[in-house]
Amino acid sequence: MAMDRARRHPMSAAARSSAFLTLWSAVVVALAPTVSAAGFSCRGGARAVVFNFGDSNSDTGGMAAAMGWRIRPPEGRAFFHHPTGRFCDGRLTIDFLFVCIFGISYLYDLYMSSLVDIVVGLLLILCPWMTKMHPGESLNISYLSPYLKALGSDYSNGANFAIAGSATLPRDVLFSLHIQVQQFLFFRDRSLELISQGLPGPVDAEGFRNALYMIDIGQNDVNALLSYLSYDQVVARFPPILAEIKDAIQTLYDNGSRNFWVHGTGALGCLPQKLSIPRKNDSDLDSNGCLKTYNRAAVAFNTALGSLCDQLSVQMKDATIVYTDLFPLKYDLIANRTKYGFDKPLMTCCGYGGPPYNYNITISCQSKNASVCDDGSKFVSWDGVHLTEAANAIVAKGILSSDYSRPKIKFDQFCKV
Repeated sequence: MAMDRARRHPMSAAARSSAFLTLWSAVVVALAPTVSAAGFSCRGGARAVVFNFGDSNSDTGGMAAAMGWRIRPPEGRAFFHHPTGRFCDGRLTIDFLFVCIFGISYLYDLYMSSLVDIVVGLLLILCPWMTKMHPGESLNISYLSPYLKALGSDYSNGANFAIAGSATLPRDVLFSLHIQVQQFLFFRDRSLELISQGLPGPVDAEGFRNALYMIDIGQNDVNALLSYLSYDQVVARFPPILAEIKDAIQTLYDNGSRNFWVHGTGALGCLPQKLSIPRKNDSDLDSNGCLKTYNRAAVAFNTALGSLCDQLSVQMKDATIVYTDLFPLKYDLIANRTKYGFDKPLMTCCGYGGPPYNYNITISCQSKNASVCDDGSKFVSWDGVHLTEAANAIVAKGILSSDYSRPKIKFDQFCKV
């Protein structure tokens, strides 16, 4: 592993840090003065705090810790070089985003009043550079720790409550969105209790108040409905799902949370898992080979979720609720695959069965019989359900652009003091 790191990163950590800060200074000089936007802004002493709720798309090891799963390679091979509990060959979208939040707050702390705001274009230059660093290097970046991971966790910058397989309904089963929110409230109360006793707590009251609360859930709900209901019947079942998401945001808001970032679902009809289901004919496939019914349902769900966020924004006037539509972002990975360098957008990198999808529901990526591609960067799908690190990086870049979000909040505005 040491030799591999040396080949990949010939510069020392100190040298990379110096080079990064030199680059940063040059860009600051080129862009200053910048115009401050309304809303949040980072200032000296800022500390990024993030709390995430969701399913396997943002689970950084929670289910593995909860169930004691011994996940084996090739999971994690592209970056961590060992399994971390992520269902991916490397980093998830949230990992890329968190590194950027962490790095930006760190740099604001360095430059303090010298900077007022950072334009999104600058983030697109700097964040990909930061995400190439190994954990703990240069900026002392650690990724968002799973709430249930007992050893090696650091909760000073928040916690990840996302668990693979989670949905909104039923609300009282492990690990539904409702349960994740209850876990957060327990975490918050215990943290504040420790601090009130003069003991070190991971996050103080100000940290909880100014934290960013991310919600990325609903894919498992919609997928489950599509497995036995028609499109119209599925859409008719959206209100209870949305009601759970609304309840989660309302509960967090009532407990002092003010900064929310809600993600819609992706292109469900392009998942190899769904495409591999036997079908009578290909009449439901679109021009890119994706299932139209599944994608229509994903679009309808995102439209309804976006409307819910708009309504909550009106009701919660002192809160900021950003909604990001991930469908066009993730569908573009398929529709414009050559632009991103993907050779096989509808085939899993790690699976079983060979072309066209290399997916078998009974033989997972963890099976000894599974085959693994040589280069995951040529694939969109890692295991038939989850994206490769290469695809996650592109999705993160799209989120950073704010082109798919409303309101179009600049990313640095989420690391408020």
